[in-house]
Amino acid sequence: MNTTVQHRKTLGQKDMVLFTVSAILLLDTLAAAASVGASAITWWLLLSVIFLVPFALICAEMGCAYPEQGGIYAWVRDAYGRRWASRATWCYWVNTAVWVPAIYILFAGIYKQLFNPDLSLVGQIGIGIGLTWVAVFVNVITLNVGKWIPNLGAILKVVIFLAIVVGAMIYIQDHGMANPLTLKTLTPDWSHSLQYIPAIIYGMLGFELVSAGSDEMKNPARDVPRSILISGIIIITLYVLGTSAVLAALPAADINLVEGLMDTLNLFFGETAGGQALALGLGVAALFTFFSNGVTWAMGCNRAAAEAAIEGELPALFGLESKTRGTPIGAAVLMGIVSTLTLSLYGFMAGSNEDLFWSLFAFSAVIFLLPYQGMLLAFLKMRTIDADHHRPYKIPGGMGVAKLVTYVCMTVLGLTIVLFLYTPGEGMQWPVLAGVVVTLIIGELVIRSAESHKKAAAAAAI
Repeated sequence: MNTTVQHRKTLGQKDMVLFTVSAILLLDTLAAAASVGASAITWWLLLSVIFLVPFALICAEMGCAYPEQGGIYAWVRDAYGRRWASRATWCYWVNTAVWVPAIYILFAGIYKQLFNPDLSLVGQIGIGIGLTWVAVFVNVITLNVGKWIPNLGAILKVVIFLAIVVGAMIYIQDHGMANPLTLKTLTPDWSHSLQYIPAIIYGMLGFELVSAGSDEMKNPARDVPRSILISGIIIITLYVLGTSAVLAALPAADINLVEGLMDTLNLFFGETAGGQALALGLGVAALFTFFSNGVTWAMGCNRAAAEAAIEGELPALFGLESKTRGTPIGAAVLMGIVSTLTLSLYGFMAGSNEDLFWSLFAFSAVIFLLPYQGMLLAFLKMRTIDADHHRPYKIPGGMGVAKLVTYVCMTVLGLTIVLFLYTPGEGMQWPVLAGVVVTLIIGELVIRSAESHKKAAAAAAI
């Protein structure tokens, strides 16, 4: 394992904005949010004020004040020590290894709609496995090359969202709104929409991800806060407009979590030959964005896991890096293996691509949310124990405001975890809970094993 790898400074402000947009702006979240109905628009706006803005501000302060390779791992380590940092990083990494298959099942579902209507679920799983290993390859090439995957993915997402918005404006002139936007429909219905609120919160996370590659940024102190501000405005604007557009076309009850995007595009543009070609082109672009989603998150999470392994807190294999490129080969290959096994196991248990997508999404989401609680507490603790540290950007208002935004964000995340585990009207999601518990136990065993090897190596060196 090489611990002296020099990382190339390749990420500028534009790259960081596009990277963050690629990570957070998710087309699958759009369909899940629209399933709530018209009240989803209110939820987007309300939760943006309560959660997205405070969370983004915290990420901006931490990213420019502590620009360390590994991002969330380094922040939790500095505040609470290596073991808690390793636990956070394990959850962060293994979530992506499970979530990437969900995204690639979404890819396969759209591919089936576009090109092969008879494609079986087994065939869709095969596509997901193939994409997983292409993503591994992209992760082990240098960021100055690999960054173009999330960059292009972000641009195409913006194009697709804008196309959906324009299509909706044209569509409703002739057909009216499938879901009327009135004061009554915009008012949140707690009994119905709670099931999908976690998907909206999930669609607001990821502002910290780019900081996992801090050593590869040209000027993190200047660019991190700016990129978070710009990307945050782009993301929430497109989410609100995109959700409104989907609701203009499809009754909320008929929205399919996997195939809703193409249903919307075909409805808006499919009446003429030219419109059908446009819908097909946008569908192909959507396929690329699903691929870029997986690549973007893998890039950030694999770098965090590699940093933890280099410091001896995860098994050494996670820390294997290219001597010439500084890329996380070990973590990327391990992610490919876990993703393949997850697709195979869950795939043959699911009855449809929508069941498979939601099972993987809910399970990975709970694992994903846990490290953020640690990151938020780390922010608060570093404000206390390292109060004199230079912060190029600092949330105004002193410790009182810092505590308020931290505890509000933690409360929202805690409720989101509960809603992923317990669905109102359906009860406890036992398979999801079992998967979470098993994953945490495996993580604890992995971390303890790494610690034992580290102590043995230190004793042998004496």
